[in-house]
Amino acid sequence: MTTTSWRPWGREKVRPRSALVAALLCLVTLAASGAVGLALKQPWLFPSLGPTVMLFFAAPEQPASRPVNALVGHFVALVVGFGCVVAFGLTGAPPAPVAGLTPSYVAAGALSVAITTLVLQLIRLPHPPAGATTLIVSLGILSKPLALLSMAGAVLLITLAGWALNFALGRWRH
Repeated sequence: MTTTSWRPWGREKVRPRSALVAALLCLVTLAASGAVGLALKQPWLFPSLGPTVMLFFAAPEQPASRPVNALVGHFVALVVGFGCVVAFGLTGAPPAPVAGLTPSYVAAGALSVAITTLVLQLIRLPHPPAGATTLIVSLGILSKPLALLSMAGAVLLITLAGWALNFALGRWRH
């Protein structure tokens, strides 16, 4: 194999126009979610949404980019993360970034990612950004019921926006 024929990830060469379109779609989608969050004064913009929209717009052909993967992946992550918060007695505790990392938070965080991964692999709906969502919840960063509801709403919004924008632009290949 020559160095000129090798392509990272086994994909075709990235076209600048496609990269710009993906970036603009990420901007529009996350800005919309953030605007809803500002209006509601709720966390409609959180870290795991970034890689989700990047998958939607930069790699729409990947299985993890399908809307069902995103919706199910984040939903499982929210449930598992909250389950770990409850199981390890962390419901009233200050979040790990504020109070510091404790053995209970380490166990809750590691177990939540492991269980989320297990479930998503078993049901064949992988969505790697869900690993970040379950950590956000299991570390107590966003773990109150209203925050969880807001996170679910944000996931629904960006998934619908991602699907609609990709479909309208003829970018969805599923």
